[in-house]
Amino acid sequence: MEAARPVVEFDHHAPEFTIDPVRQYAELRDKSPVAWTESYGGHWVTTRYDDITRIARDDATFSSARNDIDGIAFVIPESKALPQYPIELDPPQSTPYRELINPLLSRSAVEALVPMIAKHVTEVIDAFIEDGSADLVHQLTNPVPTAVTLDWLGFPREDWKRLAGPIHDLFAAIPGSEREQRGGAALGFMGDRIFQLMHDRREDPKDDAISWLVAHGKAFSDDELASVIFLLVAGGVDTTTSLTGSTLVHLANHPEDRARLIREPALLDVATEEFLRKFAPSQSMARTVMTDTTIGGCPVAHGERVLIPWIAANHDPEVFPDPDRVILDRDPRGHLSFGIGSHRCAGAHLARAMFREMITQVLERFPDYRLTEPATPTESWGNQSGWDAIPVTFTPGRKRGTPAPKTTTGLDVQVLTLDAVTPIADGVVSLRLVGDGELPSWEPGAHLDLILPSGKVRQYSLTGDPADRESYQVAVLREPAGRGGSAEVHEVLTPGATLRVRGPKNHFPLVDAERYLFVAGGIGITPISAMVRAADARGADWTLLYGGRTRASMAFASALHEQYGDRVRLVPQDEFGHPDLAGTFAAAPEGTKVYCCGPEGLLTAVENTVGDLELHVERFTGGGADRVAPIPADARAFEVTLVRAGHTLRVPANRTLLEAIRDVVPGVPYDCEEGYCGSCETRVLAGAAEHRDSILSEAERAGGSTMMICVSRCATDRLSLDL
Repeated sequence: MEAARPVVEFDHHAPEFTIDPVRQYAELRDKSPVAWTESYGGHWVTTRYDDITRIARDDATFSSARNDIDGIAFVIPESKALPQYPIELDPPQSTPYRELINPLLSRSAVEALVPMIAKHVTEVIDAFIEDGSADLVHQLTNPVPTAVTLDWLGFPREDWKRLAGPIHDLFAAIPGSEREQRGGAALGFMGDRIFQLMHDRREDPKDDAISWLVAHGKAFSDDELASVIFLLVAGGVDTTTSLTGSTLVHLANHPEDRARLIREPALLDVATEEFLRKFAPSQSMARTVMTDTTIGGCPVAHGERVLIPWIAANHDPEVFPDPDRVILDRDPRGHLSFGIGSHRCAGAHLARAMFREMITQVLERFPDYRLTEPATPTESWGNQSGWDAIPVTFTPGRKRGTPAPKTTTGLDVQVLTLDAVTPIADGVVSLRLVGDGELPSWEPGAHLDLILPSGKVRQYSLTGDPADRESYQVAVLREPAGRGGSAEVHEVLTPGATLRVRGPKNHFPLVDAERYLFVAGGIGITPISAMVRAADARGADWTLLYGGRTRASMAFASALHEQYGDRVRLVPQDEFGHPDLAGTFAAAPEGTKVYCCGPEGLLTAVENTVGDLELHVERFTGGGADRVAPIPADARAFEVTLVRAGHTLRVPANRTLLEAIRDVVPGVPYDCEEGYCGSCETRVLAGAAEHRDSILSEAERAGGSTMMICVSRCATDRLSLDL
């Protein structure tokens, strides 16, 4: 029995965890992946990804509720605080609370907040940008999340600064310390303000989250609603402060990563997940064992406490190779920085939006910042990591709105107006962007970074005429299996909208040559079309081999063929199959320069067959490999009944179950839409699911009691869900 219950000396609030928590958990994982410690009344410590995810998802066996504990039970040691709902409840008691707040924090709801977030970040940076120095904690990473969260909820402006410090103190302090007590005492004001605001919004509703909560939360008592609001404040503020601070410290100490993000801003979407994995703000949480069981072969008993450190799971080398390194284009799907299971962070979309805007504006407005002395970490990283001071200097800049000289570096942000949105092929639209006057020049192969309304950054090749200095044109293919950027372009952007744009930048320049062979696949025609016109204007000898799924899906195909005749060889796959690459390259004269842009399969095929010809290719940053297609090729329609909502829906073969459900339950939680985060896990009441996620075990799939509705479907004709 002793061998199955290893005992270690362990205190996750000790100073060494602030210095290097990852090493502490790694050493324990190597020594004893599951171990018992006598600290804080005794509890189990887990270090492996699989154990932590299993515990976090099994609410029946590992409870978040207080039960017999005098204080908050989801951290160790338990905290003497008022209840925080719904994180302190287990399903089904927690479900009504999550259904109340989910619509406020859905992806579409947060996208509507992006202009407000950008305004707050701009105002905060404007306050110090001309000084050339700042403490990024006190002047950026703490005030921005506080202002955004409290503004969104409906707190008056005078409360923002008053509450920012106490909230930070509460999370930064060692449990039981004077600083923690000071922060808690100062937040007594916030409780009074919450009750006052609930009363005021019932009398005079506003366009804010508290008005929504009191209008839609009539089944809850004032104490219960106040608990929800308190948790929204606590969860929305210092966690994002921590993540942004850790990332800024990393970029200060790793200028090569900073330079790459400046050079490739579209990479920030993927890098955000890597920063979350590496610098999890919430370092650990806890559960209480409700029935005798085992963890990693160790017997655990009813009533015992278990620490589940997200930071340890995020650095498990069995899941994340080379986990100590920040790899900007790593695909860290499945990181646990937002948790997993029924208590996965409801504010994940809001946290990403705030983080992305702060990092984007730092890299745009004072990218040369440097630490004047080492950043000061908070006192305890046991439950949450963070920083008390990040002192920096930088080249002073202008407040936003101050006129700046035009440059052509490609790093400055322009605000352009969308003049026209024109369909030009099946699933492809052309965007025409105009400014206040003459735009920076560009050459064939250049692209723009479009900062979309949601904050996503996407790179699109310029397709127009470089001689036209009054407008830019790009073409965008809607990619159903993409990461949402192209869908946003097609669904959200309309003429008259304004867009922030970086560029033009050119990593795919057309070098001088006597002969060119251009190869384009699908939307890869966009940079190639401008190159064709330039080569023709230079009097060069050139040909274009252009393939696509169908003739109707091939943008610019008709215009190019009509203008250039036989030099343009169109190869629609449904008519002629795949292009003859080997024959084309074999027939090309010596000295021909080959330019290729298209899907990865085409690029690989070209690289394997081009022989000795000089090859130039264009690749954009992707979001990782081996992603699950939201809809399988053999998908078929089925019927789903949402039992609690009282709706029966037909899910056609060309829509996901999640998309159909959102038509009637718009607040249903979801995040990754690829079956790995667990946000959309839903109980199956009847019918058989066709499981396509990467979370459920074989035993869970066989049990058939739950499914991930973002990618999974119905294995039969009908399904009933607990929604």
